[in-house]
Amino acid sequence: MVGAGVFLSTGFMAQSLGPAHILLAWVIGAVLALCGAVAYAEVARLVPHSGGEYRYLSTLLHPSLGYLAGWASLLVGFSAPIALDALAAGAFARAVNSSLDPRVVGAVLIIGLTGLHALRLKVSARGQNVLVALKVLLLAGFVGVGVAAGTVAWPAWTPPHPSPSPWPDLVGSLFFIAFAFSGWNAAVYAADEFKAPERDVPRAMLLGCLSVGALYLVVNYLFVANLTPEQGAVVFHYDDFTSLKGQYEQVTLGQAVMAALLGPVAARVMSGVMVLLFVSAMSAMLLLGPRVYAAMARDGFLPAALEGHEGRPPAGAIVLQGALGLLLLVVHDVRTVLSNVGAILVLFAALTVSGLFRAAFTAKTAEQRPRLPALLAAGVYVASSGWMLWVGLQRSPTLFLWVAGVAVVAVGAWWATTMARRRTA
Repeated sequence: MVGAGVFLSTGFMAQSLGPAHILLAWVIGAVLALCGAVAYAEVARLVPHSGGEYRYLSTLLHPSLGYLAGWASLLVGFSAPIALDALAAGAFARAVNSSLDPRVVGAVLIIGLTGLHALRLKVSARGQNVLVALKVLLLAGFVGVGVAAGTVAWPAWTPPHPSPSPWPDLVGSLFFIAFAFSGWNAAVYAADEFKAPERDVPRAMLLGCLSVGALYLVVNYLFVANLTPEQGAVVFHYDDFTSLKGQYEQVTLGQAVMAALLGPVAARVMSGVMVLLFVSAMSAMLLLGPRVYAAMARDGFLPAALEGHEGRPPAGAIVLQGALGLLLLVVHDVRTVLSNVGAILVLFAALTVSGLFRAAFTAKTAEQRPRLPALLAAGVYVASSGWMLWVGLQRSPTLFLWVAGVAVVAVGAWWATTMARRRTA
């Protein structure tokens, strides 16, 4: 879950919102993410199998929707973020050592992580656990430095461009905070590999969401307590920095805090921490995304070579995922693709959660019926997702055509695949 978002969003928000409203926005974002986790936990209880939205939508709503979600995951849902994270990791690596080529660094990381996760399940799991443990230790160290060397007193600054009412800007910021929390549902993609998926998958999502929500609040308090809006404005250089259009010493709030408290050397150390954050995120996506394609292969929607074997990772699907990530790494406008795909993924998550309402009406036993707290959480999550999609459509009117085009092509492909399978049956 923890990526660049938490180190960027508050810098943008501080230009029009004060400290109290910024922290309130992060609290609301955490509540909305937790509602999603509660709803997904119930979905995982009802459908305790790998495949994520592909499996859930196919089971709860209609196979064509699952097919659409699966192909979106394969082509860009995981591949585009892997490529962008690889490029960002390379950019921050260059900030540590100016002789490094960001694209070469990114390519090496994708190839290395692909090999790590394609070897053996134990090697894959241990490698990911090591990366997560290092990330947690470094983030704990960052918080420790902020508390020890900085201030925890309530900030006195005011935003340079306040609006007559803070609420429109606060509500608008939730769109970006939601993406900072994305990844809370990661456990569902590998549900079959848990010893007790009905218990452990919901537990993983809920504990992960709660702990990251608490971490985000502490980190953002350190930001607003130790940085002014002018210092936080370094985040406006982030896109140019990670797309290799410019080189800057500070582009995240983490670097800005470390520079303000300990000096430029500490900011460079924070660049190294950012590299690890991106590597950990890439590793998680290369671990989990291929589980979707393996599930599709088992159902006959993808070549059998992607299915893998019992007790071993789906090596074919992992290699395919890595190859797609490498391909997109050399595409210059991946960020535009990702912004469109982000909206589609929000749509799939909302559709998945809405499947609980259908299950409530079609359940034949009490065990198959979703529980009331999960239905309430699902209602909140679907409403917030609908609002985010509406905001996205207003910001980019072509988004609807993009989503509709993908849906038409994928549903058409599903129909053609279904007809072909019937003829060969």
